[in-house]
Amino acid sequence: MTHPRAAAFRDEHWTAGVIGLGYVGLPLAVTATQKGLSCIGFDIDPATVDALLAGHSHIGDVTDVELKEALARGFTPTADPELLGQADTLFIAVPSPLGRNRQPDMSYIEAAAETVRRVVRPGQLVSLESTTYPGTTDDILVPAATDGGLVLDSDVFVAFSPERVDPGNKRSTGEIPKVVGGVTEVSGLVAEAAYSRIVPSVHMVGSAKAAEMAKLLENTYRAVNIGLVNELAQLSHELGINVWEVIDAADTKPFGFQAFYPGPGVGGHCIPLDPQFLAWRAREAKFATRFIDLAEQVNTTMPNYTADRIAEMLNGLGKPVFGSRILGVGVAYKPNVADDRESPAYDVLRELVGRGGRISILDPLVGDARLRSAGYEAVAEDADLSGFDLAVVLTDHDALDLEAVAAQVPAVFDTRGAYRRRGIVADNVTSL
Repeated sequence: MTHPRAAAFRDEHWTAGVIGLGYVGLPLAVTATQKGLSCIGFDIDPATVDALLAGHSHIGDVTDVELKEALARGFTPTADPELLGQADTLFIAVPSPLGRNRQPDMSYIEAAAETVRRVVRPGQLVSLESTTYPGTTDDILVPAATDGGLVLDSDVFVAFSPERVDPGNKRSTGEIPKVVGGVTEVSGLVAEAAYSRIVPSVHMVGSAKAAEMAKLLENTYRAVNIGLVNELAQLSHELGINVWEVIDAADTKPFGFQAFYPGPGVGGHCIPLDPQFLAWRAREAKFATRFIDLAEQVNTTMPNYTADRIAEMLNGLGKPVFGSRILGVGVAYKPNVADDRESPAYDVLRELVGRGGRISILDPLVGDARLRSAGYEAVAEDADLSGFDLAVVLTDHDALDLEAVAAQVPAVFDTRGAYRRRGIVADNVTSL
């Protein structure tokens, strides 16, 4: 089955509209222009918009050069939502965090829905990309798009297509396949046609709910497997076994195994959060998510376990945590990014501060200003590290000189297996 609007999205020039110009929305807007489309990008922060108009990107995966090229090709950042009425799509890429009680904070999506309600016009596709619980698109976006009298699948089309970005890696938005699910079959076909102009392949599912669930499965799968390997890391330590050697050995099997690695916890804006959207929705349905709950229990206790292991190492040197100078090496939530949102590194360091440790941080990507604003002393890359009692590697940036750390600090606790992976042999390094 084809639809005239789908044919238009597939074959004609059109203007994309993006609501939210953050880690997801800005790369999407830039990619749309790279694919020959015009783009209107709306953000509620005028300072962000002014910086973008001046050619200054606030997102690590979009360079200033790429931004300026996008501006030249027809990217229009704005703080005026009324301009979105000129767009043919409204791609919604706003934050979807958890609230204080680890329940979904829907305020950003609800605010975006109100923007849709104000500006939506006949012929537009409204597509939510923000991670959320199954049913959000049907419950929040459909009313917003149709309350003014527009008819679904005739005047307006509504779908969900989960964001897929990979910060710190070279895969761009335009290279990553998209999952798309319409609230109806017609909306799905129209959304599939629109996204096919931006990404290399589109996998359409039967409903927006299925697409919402697919996104949660992707990151719940990771959270559960990380929880499993974190538990095995603790058991291996008790049994005197090198868990990194065990994982490398299992990974030689060419089928039936995918390697996951232990660490000081889980961080970022996906893995710690997305399973909780699913768990919250399950509780509403009176369903117990036992794997999710157990994985979260293991993963959220890893910072405390890491601090215990550090205390154990310091005791072996005849020192308590109290008063010891400890260097945190890397605090971003993943390697090679400057993003420290939801980073477990800070949980580890706060635990050590609570035990009286004197903490400094070396992270050239996150940067000194950010570290100082978080309340920590920032250490320069070329600083003398000999005054520290112990270093703990929390994030393995490629830019970090781990050999220099091991050469200057008496003891190093490697929570990421970084020394083994780089082939660095040092007698004073202990792995998680």
